Amino acid sequence: MTMIAEMDARMRSAEGFIAALDQSGGSTPGALAAYGIPQTAYHDDDGMFALMHDMRARVITAPAFSRTRILAAILFERTMEETVLGQPVPTYLWRTRGIVPVLKVDKGLLAESDGVRLMKPITGLEDLLARAAELGVFGTKMRSVVNLASPSGISAIVKQQFELARTIVGHGLMPIIEPEVLVASPQKAGAEAALVAELTRNLDELTDGVDVMLKVTIPETPDLYAGLAAHPRVARVVALSGGYERTDACTRLARNHGMIASFSRALLDDLRVSMDDATFDATLAEAIDEIYRASTVKE
Repeated sequence: MTMIAEMDARMRSAEGFIAALDQSGGSTPGALAAYGIPQTAYHDDDGMFALMHDMRARVITAPAFSRTRILAAILFERTMEETVLGQPVPTYLWRTRGIVPVLKVDKGLLAESDGVRLMKPITGLEDLLARAAELGVFGTKMRSVVNLASPSGISAIVKQQFELARTIVGHGLMPIIEPEVLVASPQKAGAEAALVAELTRNLDELTDGVDVMLKVTIPETPDLYAGLAAHPRVARVVALSGGYERTDACTRLARNHGMIASFSRALLDDLRVSMDDATFDATLAEAIDEIYRASTVKE
């Protein structure tokens, strides 16, 4: 079995969840501040990203961050290009930890229009995908945002996601489609119902051999996405925490069969730069265990 085939089998059926370690330029200052590093600690982007890489390296080398609970890790582009313990990050994750490396490829969002925020054009996408494949990355993730239950707006973001997904599949990578419905949306349930219909229509149009993963907000109606999880073109459905605190996110996730976590803030929020290694690992292990239970033990 090839490396990619092993990764594919693990992503489709193994127990565990996905760690989202893909904070990019706009969200990095907030992530560092939550970790205990103020903006006064760095003076430019290089300094900021160096500190962020130190945090991510501490997470992925911690004993608790292992294949027994973690299926995959989503990386920011600069993290993919970095090294950990002398190895490229994707190589370290897979060969040393047995964790599947995934790359965030979107470059941010356009202003809201028709109740949604489309992705900005992804310049240099073909070159980025080629580089990711060369480094042993399994798949990619790209995020759009839904605020209102606008059928035309939701149709537009799903169309954009699927068009890019076909390009990604062409490079031998698995696309993770992420149309995030905001947890603060005044029309969250309606937006989610419209999203299911639009995702189903686009999935039905995919040809055999073109599979995707879906990353969605934990729905208001439990098991809303169970039908999509069983769709023949869907490798897996994963959930973002979306701003819910970890305990709330895990409680909601446990009500949804066929869905595992792909959490970021809910995984990392309790970690601090000032912790000694034993405390850091124990704190991370507690978060990992709680999220793992919600991903594997369902109500």
